[in-house]
Amino acid sequence: MDIQTQISNGLMTITINRPDRKNSFTNAMYTAIGDAFRDATHSSAVKVVLIKGHEGCFSAGNDLGDFLNAPPKDLDAPVFRFLRLLSNFPKPVVAQVQGVAVGIGTTMLLHCDLVYASNTAKFSMPFTKLGLCPEAASSLLLPQLAGYQKAAELLLLGDMFSALKAYDSGIVSDVLEPEKLEAHVQAQVEKLLALPLPSLLTSKRLMKSANKAVVASKMVEEGGLFVAMLSQPQAREAFAAFAEKRSPNFQQFERQ
Repeated sequence: MDIQTQISNGLMTITINRPDRKNSFTNAMYTAIGDAFRDATHSSAVKVVLIKGHEGCFSAGNDLGDFLNAPPKDLDAPVFRFLRLLSNFPKPVVAQVQGVAVGIGTTMLLHCDLVYASNTAKFSMPFTKLGLCPEAASSLLLPQLAGYQKAAELLLLGDMFSALKAYDSGIVSDVLEPEKLEAHVQAQVEKLLALPLPSLLTSKRLMKSANKAVVASKMVEEGGLFVAMLSQPQAREAFAAFAEKRSPNFQQFERQ
């Protein structure tokens, strides 16, 4: 299974399990992880959710082959459904990040409550490099967390950045040495599991409530633009360049 779920003592662990493709997401995986959050919302057996990647990698983002064969056509696409379910999930969500976190591998972290990363982890949101725009309300949430200039550097340039920069930008809660990461995450999870669920639910709801409507609106706005931009020549050039292992030539689309 590319998305593995396990429930034990109040904890649902979701493992992105596609190491041969750096845990990149297919539509089927978005459906599966969305279903896991949907089910966990109403399950009395789940108090906390932990998301992690298999074999030292969080996620390389979209599987571009699957993405190009079945791109999202509207806001009911599996990727957008998953993001809505994650954004609206009422219980604590903890993320454990090692290796690379690319595209949605980074933006999904903005909807988690506690995010812990290895100091060797690498992040990027390369939307502009693909002729696209941000998603997951990252164009709203990242400027709120990091300040406009720091967010602009990450979202406009789309370059890879370090775990320490992710910490400085408010994307991650703490950065740890690789050998200490799992134990620290487990300790934090155990603290959450020991707390009363009504207090956790109420506290999270209070923190999220002021932003809830505007986050939902921004996700709709971004999603519509993202889908529209997929059919534009800049995105087609970016994906063709990726497949041909060359640099994209966006200058050809500039007006003379």
